[in-house]
Amino acid sequence: MFEKIIVVIIIILIIILISCLKKKNAWKIPKKEFPVNWRIILSEKVIFYNNLNEEEKKRFEFKLQEFLLNCKITGIKTDVEETDKLLVAASAVIPIFEFPNWKYLNLDEVLLYPASFDTNFDMSSNSSVLGMVGSGYMEGKMILSKQSLINGFRNETDKKNTAIHEFVHLIDKADGAVDGVPELLLAKQYTLPWMDLIKKKIDEIYDGSSDINPYGATDNTEFFAVISEYFFERPQLLKTKHPDLYKMLEKIFKTDSISRFKTKKRNVTGRNSPCPCGSGKKFKYCCGKNL
Repeated sequence: MFEKIIVVIIIILIIILISCLKKKNAWKIPKKEFPVNWRIILSEKVIFYNNLNEEEKKRFEFKLQEFLLNCKITGIKTDVEETDKLLVAASAVIPIFEFPNWKYLNLDEVLLYPASFDTNFDMSSNSSVLGMVGSGYMEGKMILSKQSLINGFRNETDKKNTAIHEFVHLIDKADGAVDGVPELLLAKQYTLPWMDLIKKKIDEIYDGSSDINPYGATDNTEFFAVISEYFFERPQLLKTKHPDLYKMLEKIFKTDSISRFKTKKRNVTGRNSPCPCGSGKKFKYCCGKNL
């Protein structure tokens, strides 16, 4: 019996490996120019993007295009607008922005529900789930609440961003173990200090002496996702209240998140506004002249 179980496990692992290799070989690279209207939406909705320099914005745009070429966004009982697609893609790019070769090989489709759902993907009156990474027959899928996706970028003071939370789960999962330790991002010498820090901070949540979302105390996996939301939503507050956590997350994501939120502004692009492409010209005389 035990030998049969081992054989089944090996077969499953081989299937997963073949699937990943096929996706890697079929990986699409952006070849078209980044759409002007996409740049406008990003500048109006994504504060992280607005704090990048021109070279970094080009890199962000490339990764965003790459993600959308390789991952399908499907609406379930809701329409998928262009803004929805860009916010999903931005959520995917933000945590891996300093890892230019990163590919979400463990994801092929994001399902957008209009609001919350339950663990059976039903939108009942008692549903409370806002995001989920699929497993089993839903392997390779992510489920997100459209309402929560939009709120994650609209409200930058609540330390929450459901979509980033779920993409961090995928990053955690990419090394083969969903355990709150992103081995593909975190240098080995920091693994034990990171696990010790998680335990310490979860204890503080249980003691009622922490401002971290209590859901982070569920386990190491949820703590990593919850604290990553905090890191990308309220970095200055995190550094003030939890400098040890902030320092470790800097090492994991290889970025000073505070620098990405120096100005918390969303640009509104009018005809006489500076063109979001960075040319220095007015929008109407640059990218907007053909719109």
